[in-house]
Amino acid sequence: MSTPVFRQYDQAALDREYDNRRKVAAFPEWLARYTRESERVRKDLDARLDVAYGPTPAERLDIFPAGTRAPINVFVHGGYWRSLDKAEFDFVAGAFVPAGVASVVVNYALVPSVSMDELVRQCRAAVTWVHRNAASFGGDPDRIFVSGHSAGGHLVAMLLATDWRAFDGLPADVVKGGAGISGLYDLEPIRLCYLNDTLGLTPEDARRNSPVLLPAPRRGALLLTLGGEEGPEYHRQTDDLARAWRHPDLAIDVLDLAGEDHFSIVAQLEAPASALSRAILAQMGVPGR
Repeated sequence: MSTPVFRQYDQAALDREYDNRRKVAAFPEWLARYTRESERVRKDLDARLDVAYGPTPAERLDIFPAGTRAPINVFVHGGYWRSLDKAEFDFVAGAFVPAGVASVVVNYALVPSVSMDELVRQCRAAVTWVHRNAASFGGDPDRIFVSGHSAGGHLVAMLLATDWRAFDGLPADVVKGGAGISGLYDLEPIRLCYLNDTLGLTPEDARRNSPVLLPAPRRGALLLTLGGEEGPEYHRQTDDLARAWRHPDLAIDVLDLAGEDHFSIVAQLEAPASALSRAILAQMGVPGR
């Protein structure tokens, strides 16, 4: 019998749990769809592309305004912190702008060109920029929400766990709520699987950047959603964060979308009428369409 390396998983089984491209044969078609739909959105909507929020080339935003004093959804892409780009996820503006919500899609430098700590810092800096510059694109700085897919779900939870006053003198509640979509909230199995060949996480890196081990936000709202076709580890990750962070002043909802897999679920953000889009808009207090 092989030796377990994490819970009941031996090395091969743990690697399989986190190898989404191996589990979903249609992943190339989904990635092509993200790119195609993002190109369409950039043509169809008012877009302000590659807006700098920091000094490095990776620190850029794509902004899709939605009128005056509009609530803002800041979206953080996935790719296991090591791949993909905001330009492949601009399609999410299709869920928000038609509903009157400004959409901001964040880019960040990828591991191993930066550490996980620096990657998280960049995402926090992006939210800081959005708060301070919301008026420049008609956004409401008092209604900022965050959403993200896969590794982006992890980054959403890290944003919610941020001490904003200590980070950059922002209001403690600068982020009013967040939606993690098929997210990763415990980085210890990530450190122990094949992904760490690129990520290079130490045990302390994993602890410091695992939302399940961090204090819960004092207040706000958290939507944790994933596809019913995800593997057991993704369900455990979601359930563990919901359990670790649940308290009376933080509204937590878990949404398991039957029939969706790791790649299909985020495509629901192509339009405001999908179950996922409606749930995020409801968290923001915006009626779905």
